[in-house]
Amino acid sequence: MGCCCDEDDGDILRHLMSSPSSAQTPPPPPPPPSTVISPMNSHFSALSSTDILRLIFQKLPVPDLARATCVSRLWNSVASQRDMVTRAFLAPWKLNNAIGDPLSKSFWRDNSLAKFAASHRVVRGDSVASLAVKYSVQVMDIKRLNNMMSDHGIYSRERLLIPISNPDILVNRTCFIELDVFAKREVAVLYPNDEPDRKRTTYVANRISSEESNKKVLHSLKRSMQVDSETAQYYWSVSNGDPRAALAEFSADLQWDRQVGHS
Repeated sequence: MGCCCDEDDGDILRHLMSSPSSAQTPPPPPPPPSTVISPMNSHFSALSSTDILRLIFQKLPVPDLARATCVSRLWNSVASQRDMVTRAFLAPWKLNNAIGDPLSKSFWRDNSLAKFAASHRVVRGDSVASLAVKYSVQVMDIKRLNNMMSDHGIYSRERLLIPISNPDILVNRTCFIELDVFAKREVAVLYPNDEPDRKRTTYVANRISSEESNKKVLHSLKRSMQVDSETAQYYWSVSNGDPRAALAEFSADLQWDRQVGHS
């Protein structure tokens, strides 16, 4: 009986190649492209069906829905629909509805509890301390949300925003998306009985509209005068909000400054 040493190199190589234990299993062939489920596979019909995408996106939380908008134009068009983002925004808190359109699309991406606040109409005898006790929140949280430097700031306002400390308050409620001029940010506001103060809402809207108009005028003055914002604001103030008078005042000062410089 021979041994392995009696075999030449060719015989040994043939034994190794034919040995079942040493044989290598070839890799399986890749699946056909049509069976690969991928957002980049345009041949997969489910990912190009608006109805199917809506069914899928309805289950996504806000962060995942935001990521879906970055996949393709079709996904963006579906994931950005108002009912989609509203559903994802309300679902974690079991809210009924959100009324109003935010000025910034990024409003929907953050649906933390800090996004919500209760509206309290200020009445005689209210204080920040008493409201903190009434709503079971911290005094500093009320001041921080409403940009108040002292307790006396309450008397110059028609309402205060109260931070939400208990998420159960949001269940089955309706929130109203508002840009609060004092908080200086958009907030999902809750009103008693889910009915906002229409008089105050109109006042806030008019005030915001007025402030936006003033910003445009100041920007125009800044460009015309070729000065910084503070200088434009100064001439705007001394002219009692009259842009023509502001330009005339600025031109007069500029001419006087030139005459003094030449003398």
